[in-house]
Amino acid sequence: MRKFFIGVFLIAAGYSEVAGQELYVYTEPASNMPAHSIGAKVTGNVITKNQGTANKLIQRYTPELMFGVNKKLMVHVGGSFADMHTPKFKWESVYTYIKYRFFSIDDVHKHFRMAAFTDASYTRSPFEFDEISLQGDKSGIALGLIATQLVNKLAVSATVSHTQVLDKSRYDKVFYTPPRNYQSFNYSLSAGYLLLPVEYTDYRQTNLNLYVELLGQQTLDRKAHYWDLAPALQLIFNSISKVNIGYRFQVNGNMNRMAKESWLLSFEWTFLNALKK
Repeated sequence: MRKFFIGVFLIAAGYSEVAGQELYVYTEPASNMPAHSIGAKVTGNVITKNQGTANKLIQRYTPELMFGVNKKLMVHVGGSFADMHTPKFKWESVYTYIKYRFFSIDDVHKHFRMAAFTDASYTRSPFEFDEISLQGDKSGIALGLIATQLVNKLAVSATVSHTQVLDKSRYDKVFYTPPRNYQSFNYSLSAGYLLLPVEYTDYRQTNLNLYVELLGQQTLDRKAHYWDLAPALQLIFNSISKVNIGYRFQVNGNMNRMAKESWLLSFEWTFLNALKK
């Protein structure tokens, strides 16, 4: 299966001169959701092969609300429920994500945009593993930049960010073995291609999009890293509802992680003009 997805990635990369979409599954583009709209989303992450739980199936579900404040500013708020770090399934974390688009060059069927974002989270999960993630695993804050280029049916986006973990163990005088990671440099390269419809005739047409994303992290305390590949398919119905399915797996790395592969399934609905102007 991994060889198949790597092949899909190489094929998609070869079509850089054709068109695409930018509603990525694992990352955010520099563009925002429609202004004055509200989005509701539920994401499920499932891991079947993991560390420390006898390889039982473990799950995380993340409901969130998204607000398109205006064409430049959007805000996410959400939380997670999981049994990834605890024996029982329970409430795990809360978080917020704010993105501001500060640069845009728009043309017919193409644009280039840049945005800055911050991400903050609080979790009740115990401090485990080297990987730094604010999606339920660690409490902390992140700052980053996104650049996205759309040309017809193809969109390519790059993201870089810096994360600081704000865990109480960072400030105590306990010596941990091995030393814990509290800082990371994160990066991603994402590509999206609109497969169907071949030609638009009605907004009610179902869209089928193919995405491939390269996700990486380098910790800055004790050197450790990973590179993941994450192909995904997306269906968009009536231009307002969206279903995503993705498979993420490690290509290279030396990091002690909860898992090196996982599945994602999410559903999203957008309520246009739900916020007063």
